Amino acid sequence: MAYWLFKTEPDTFSIDTLRLQKVACWEGVRNYQARNMLRDEIKLGDEVLIYHSSCKKIGVAGIARVVKEAYPDHFQFDPDSPYFDIKADPSNPRWMMVDIEFVRKFERIVTLAELKAIPDLENMPLVKRGNRLSVMPVSEDEWQTILHQE
Repeated sequence: MAYWLFKTEPDTFSIDTLRLQKVACWEGVRNYQARNMLRDEIKLGDEVLIYHSSCKKIGVAGIARVVKEAYPDHFQFDPDSPYFDIKADPSNPRWMMVDIEFVRKFERIVTLAELKAIPDLENMPLVKRGNRLSVMPVSEDEWQTILHQE
């Protein structure tokens, strides 16, 4: 099992949305590096930190688990979707998504400022400037450190 962090804007999709839906597709990833992780590295049963960004309280909001490995993001083919990609080809899809299920919501948001202040997280991509993909790996030690902040 591996650990990941998925970023989302809670006005669009939040840990509470996932809690209500129970299972949801993680669509709309339009960065090749993040897409490659979804496609090649993220596996069934991997655990995910759900991270709220572009909001008042930026930080880790809860945990999800991967319940379906990568498959084509069908929104890339839908001209009415904000995730439509005119260059996407159904015979060779450019963009992938996974399905995740709600595990639990944290009692409180573990903020980015808190994460940046923890020496054990100094090498985590999330806390490094200019290195904030929407999907990123989390080491087991980083995972445990974050869980202990909750």
